[in-house]
Amino acid sequence: MAKVPQRKAATRAGRSGRAAARHSAKHADFCAAARDALKRGEPDAITDKMLQRVLAAATKVYAAKVERRGHDVSPFPQNTVTATESVVTACGMIRAADLNMFDVAIWFHRPPGIE
Repeated sequence: MAKVPQRKAATRAGRSGRAAARHSAKHADFCAAARDALKRGEPDAITDKMLQRVLAAATKVYAAKVERRGHDVSPFPQNTVTATESVVTACGMIRAADLNMFDVAIWFHRPPGIE
C-alpha cells in the first residue's frame, strides 16, 4: 500500500516538472518577443492584455517573495532597467492601484509582512 502514494508523488512530481518546463518556455517566449519588439521599435507588438497579464503575475510573485523573505529580493538584475523605465512603471502601477504619493510614502519604509 505504501507504493501507491509514492507512485502518486512521482506522478505529481513529473507533472510539476513538465508544468515548470512549459512555464519556462512561455517565459522565454514572452521575453524574446518583448526584446524583439523593442529592438524593432514596435512595443505595440506586445498586446496590452498580454503585458497586463505578465506584469500582474510578476507583481504578485514579487510581492509574495518580499513578504516572505524581506526587501532583499531584487525585482530585476542590476543595470537591466533604466531609472526612467522604473519610474514610469512604478507610476503606472500606483495609478492603477488608485494610490497617491502619501500612500506610497507610508508603504515605502514599511517592514515586510505588515499589512
